[in-house]
Amino acid sequence: RRSLAPSQLAKRKPEDGPSDDEDWQPGAVEAFIRSILSKPFKIPIPNYQGPLGSRALGLKRAGVRRALHDPLEEGALVLYEPPPLSAHDQLKFDKEKLPVHVVVDPILSKVLRPHQREGVKFLWECVTSRRIPGSHGCIMADEMGLGKTLQCITLMLKNSENQTYQALDSLNTSRRVLISGTPIQNDLLEYFSLGRDAAASEEDRRVGEERLRELTSIVNRCLIRRTSDILSKYLPVKIEQVVCCRLTPLQIELYKRFLRQAKPAEELREGKMSVSSLSSITSLKKLCNHPALIYDKCVEEEGGFEGTLDIFPPGYNSKALEPQLSGKMLVLDYILAVTRSHSSDKVVLVSNYTQTLDLFEKLCRARSPDFVFMLSSKAGGCGLNLIGANRLVMFDPDWNPANDEQAMARVWRDGQKKTCYIYRLLSAGTIEEKIFQRQSHKKALSSCVVDEEQDVERHFSLGELKELFTLDEANLSDTHDRLRCRRCVNNRQVWPPPDGSDCTSDLAQWNHSTDKRGLKDEVLQAAWDAASTAITFVFHQRSHEEQRGLHL
Repeated sequence: RRSLAPSQLAKRKPEDGPSDDEDWQPGAVEAFIRSILSKPFKIPIPNYQGPLGSRALGLKRAGVRRALHDPLEEGALVLYEPPPLSAHDQLKFDKEKLPVHVVVDPILSKVLRPHQREGVKFLWECVTSRRIPGSHGCIMADEMGLGKTLQCITLMLKNSENQTYQALDSLNTSRRVLISGTPIQNDLLEYFSLGRDAAASEEDRRVGEERLRELTSIVNRCLIRRTSDILSKYLPVKIEQVVCCRLTPLQIELYKRFLRQAKPAEELREGKMSVSSLSSITSLKKLCNHPALIYDKCVEEEGGFEGTLDIFPPGYNSKALEPQLSGKMLVLDYILAVTRSHSSDKVVLVSNYTQTLDLFEKLCRARSPDFVFMLSSKAGGCGLNLIGANRLVMFDPDWNPANDEQAMARVWRDGQKKTCYIYRLLSAGTIEEKIFQRQSHKKALSSCVVDEEQDVERHFSLGELKELFTLDEANLSDTHDRLRCRRCVNNRQVWPPPDGSDCTSDLAQWNHSTDKRGLKDEVLQAAWDAASTAITFVFHQRSHEEQRGLHL
């Protein structure tokens, strides 16, 4: 008889008292929304006329030309202050062309953070050609969560070959603003290319350094970038945890059988990257999530899964989720069970696959309907504020680190009042760790070029990262092994991370744990106790030190 996971026990537990959600009825939320939408429209700020009196937008006003908002009002953000003019000089100007203050509406500007006020002023100076004469554009490259959307609204443009980009490029505009929190997502071609000849002479190097300094000086005048360190002044602590999970015996046998029969590693060694290779990557990623996601392929005996149906337990039903058949799903089940029973926290579950989200729905069906928010990293990873939750589980990694960073930034945002916990689940020794290592490699590249960090550690060679189709089932963490960590002895941390290290630091400067000791998250500690064999290794770090007198 197979053991039951917490979610399955919850379904069998008899009702011994009133439920926390007994007042909730199907359709109650929809009725509440309809009651709000049915209300007649009202002016957001009743009787507001502004400091300079009421006016009708778009209508010409008689009298002296003046600023739209009072530049002397408290909280006003003045973007342009005209030079002082004598009464005689004012007579020389046409009344309709008299220079006036350019002021952001104080209702908006008084709620902006200092870095946002700086950003708005930067945008104004760039698009009006005050920073670079003759140039009417700029790039805002702040990291996620710093409020770029409030400073400027733009379209998402990533590929210069798509029709959206070409249509916008054909517009006759004189001023353009680019906004990106991730200037480098995959390679240097997304930013700029710099080359250095290994045999360059001293003169060549001198000329190259001069041109590089000139390029940097020009770029810095039209580019502004602030890191997420600013958020530590306003937000509670964030604790990030990379949790390596052991595959179940069923997953291990399916994984081995697929590698042996599909032989994807041979194609990669021969330099071939066919459609079947990409399909193999997807199949292995889904297998790491849960065997149910590849069950149909086993039934139909698709390439690599021939004769694997007999590996599944007798009486297996793919429509009924069994969390204990997947290491990551079992760990997630315990995290949700402990969170629900020991706190009022809410959780965001993120995955790259909608099929995995369907499994989440089955997993959470026995629990409260308002306890979990499911999110597709592709569809909802950008532009959402989910500060009602303070725990986020990234169930599977994406090749592009920017996609994962965007999704994980949904809960640690302006307005969050509780300590945030981010869980990144990886299947130990599998393709998921290889993908995560590639993410670390790309982030190190971005730090060198965009953030101008000089001492970024490089742990993963390109040759090692190409070893996608391997399985090391006995390894606690392939990522930790490749770090060649000097602070750990026999996979146990002996020396703490350097002072000043945080979530943005290199993975080698995080805490490394092979047991629950040292973890800052009581939920993960309890989950590790309950599923001790499922968790093999944890990297964990915090965003900043908790401020004195601030209760989180």
